[in-house]
Amino acid sequence: MNIKKFIPCIYLYQTYAAAGFQDKKTVISMNPVELARFYNDNGADELIVFDLSEGDQEHEEALDVIKAVCSAVGIPVTGAGNVKRTEDIKKLLYAGCQKAALEYAVPSNIEMTKEISQRFGADKIAVCVENGETISLHKELLEKYVSRLLLVKEGILKQCVGCSSVPFVAMIPEMSLDKLLDTLNYIDLCGVTGNFVNKNAREITALKSLCADKGISVETLETEVKWEDFKQNADGMVPVVVQDCRTDEVLMVAYMNREAYETTLKSGKMTYYSRSRQELWIKGATSGHFQYVKSLTADCDMDTILAKVSQTGAACHTGKHSCFFNEIVTKDFRETNPLKIFESVLDVIKDRKVHPKEGSYTNYLFEKGIDKILKKLGEEAAEIIIAAKNPNPNEIKYEIADFLYHMMVLMVEKGVTWEEITTELSQR
Repeated sequence: MNIKKFIPCIYLYQTYAAAGFQDKKTVISMNPVELARFYNDNGADELIVFDLSEGDQEHEEALDVIKAVCSAVGIPVTGAGNVKRTEDIKKLLYAGCQKAALEYAVPSNIEMTKEISQRFGADKIAVCVENGETISLHKELLEKYVSRLLLVKEGILKQCVGCSSVPFVAMIPEMSLDKLLDTLNYIDLCGVTGNFVNKNAREITALKSLCADKGISVETLETEVKWEDFKQNADGMVPVVVQDCRTDEVLMVAYMNREAYETTLKSGKMTYYSRSRQELWIKGATSGHFQYVKSLTADCDMDTILAKVSQTGAACHTGKHSCFFNEIVTKDFRETNPLKIFESVLDVIKDRKVHPKEGSYTNYLFEKGIDKILKKLGEEAAEIIIAAKNPNPNEIKYEIADFLYHMMVLMVEKGVTWEEITTELSQR
């Protein structure tokens, strides 16, 4: 099934989002990361970032922005532009891009295709083309070493159709809905991008709904679980427990009726039924603190829904991130959640750096500086290797713990968070 995707793009120039390839001076947004979140939250299937920077310094700054974009969104990102050597592809992929694109307007990029594809995998490589002749000329190379084509000029779609079996994303001009639907019916077309998609980003969900009604395959929240499959309460409703998809923190509890459930599936935004106001309630419609659906799961009795969401702002009307903050009773217990333990230890180390404590070994490391921290980290790494040769399994646990502690001192010294580390790992 050829699913059609709506893919906004960001023209990144001097760390801001510009209007386009030919209009780099017009600023669309001074905050490309927030713009990326906006596209992500409004139903975009993917995102393309075109790096229009000039010079090595600007290019490095652009890579930092692209990395921040990849960390901020939950959709795949393709990095394109300013690729001159293999190292540039590596940097884009290491920044978190799912794909990196070669510009075939640059002859040296064509020559690099095979080498780069064999090194990183064809699924990681896209190619930017400006005409169908380029595709036909390099058809064999593209079909063997590339997973996607990006048609980066408007109006070249028809001349590119049939030139290759590699699926392509087309940059399309302003067009009517009927023309858009006709365009999406091209077999090899896997998505549309460009300023037409950018300008209509708020309507992506509605456009997908229209496509689905016309029999065009798009990415939507489709399920075979009907409302009748739930065990409803006396009022015909089902309670919904809402969790933050990143942290699993419980945010709130609300209720859905049939209309709320079906609206949630159609819009991708959590929608409830307000029992006090006796009306449908789209979370965030007033406050702007929308909840974007990541998953819906029913419990064993089919009488409760667990929703994992991407929360914009606060979930609670008090301004708190979660509604659950009134402590009733608590008892000391040993935390076993690895990430929470890492975060707790990192917080202590951060506090030592800000509020030094006499006799603290952590403060001793900070006082001696980066060279001492790196020296200790190297020593602890060597201790792990030695411990691994020891038949006693406890020794390696102790040494790994020592290494992780010193690594966290380095993280604090360099301003790195656990969320950044886990995000980086999840993207590999």
